[in-house]
Amino acid sequence: MASKNWLSPRSLLVLAGIIVLGLLVWRFSSIVAYILIASVFSLIARPLVHLLGRIRIGRWQIPISVRALITLLTIWVVFFSFFRIFIPLVANEAQELSNIDTALVIEAFEKPIVSLEVWYEKMNFGGEGALSLREELQAGLVSVLNINVISDLIATIASILGNFAWALFAISFITFFLLREDKLITSYIITVVPEKKVEAFRHALESIKHLLRRYFVGILLQMTGILIMVTLGMIIVGVGFRLGLVIGLVAAVLNIIPYLGPWIGACLGIILGVAANLELEFATQMLPLIGYMTLVFAITQLTDNLVFQPVIFGNSVYAHPIEIFIVIMMAGSLAGIVGMILAIPTYTVVRVFAKEFFNNFRVVQKLTEKI
Repeated sequence: MASKNWLSPRSLLVLAGIIVLGLLVWRFSSIVAYILIASVFSLIARPLVHLLGRIRIGRWQIPISVRALITLLTIWVVFFSFFRIFIPLVANEAQELSNIDTALVIEAFEKPIVSLEVWYEKMNFGGEGALSLREELQAGLVSVLNINVISDLIATIASILGNFAWALFAISFITFFLLREDKLITSYIITVVPEKKVEAFRHALESIKHLLRRYFVGILLQMTGILIMVTLGMIIVGVGFRLGLVIGLVAAVLNIIPYLGPWIGACLGIILGVAANLELEFATQMLPLIGYMTLVFAITQLTDNLVFQPVIFGNSVYAHPIEIFIVIMMAGSLAGIVGMILAIPTYTVVRVFAKEFFNNFRVVQKLTEKI
């Protein structure tokens, strides 16, 4: 009987529909990306539309289309203001980094390198005829600081921006209508849902929108907090405002990558700080600076772990930290960094649908008891 049900025309039709949908998503992945970005923008900015709707002059209220347009313009003003401030700073630091003389870097760390060379030769890591530790370090620095690497990065960004005008128009167009019509996507999705499941499906979608809005707003608040803390910390330890702001931005953006991002951001931040202060004497000035910068990142990470993350990852999506950790690790092993970034939103969607349609299983009841 089970075999007959699985091979029924309806089941085969549903299976064929899923396959066709998967192929369409793969074929038109850029369009899907535009829709997802627009959906995130509309989720985050929806409260502003509601806020503008409370403005009344007598019986007159701002039309929904005008509210959506004002909100969209606000999104792009914030977006372009962010890039207008930070892109020149990052480009300037990248240029200065590419002009660093690697010989000066080796010279600045002369004493620790000499000690490491003795240990390196004693352990015979390189084998016969291999480069010395000093040569290995200089070759590594050349490859990292090589202007060609930065030029390639700029060329890659330029190629991405080649379609920027079309992407900007597409995302703006979709975002405007999602802001104007709150249930636009929902109304299309439920057309493929059986009638007896429509209400449950509609309720699940509303829960998903609510949870994801809390999550994305929380991410923005987390990034802002880390940017402020790292920038202030770098100013206090003497790195300077401009470089401190760049280091704070790097740390905030990379912090989006769960678990690994803060470590990468801290390492890059310390490298930038050291590269900009090669004239300092190593033992009395450079080493304390590295220590102070490390302390800034340690305090920031501690604050993030104890304050920011419990609020964002726990309270916003109502999931236990262990659940979050396991899901992120699994997603990372399947899809790398992109998987780690998308893990929590995807897990949230799965949990909501599981609660709505499979709540008779005890494991589902346990995982979704706080939703």
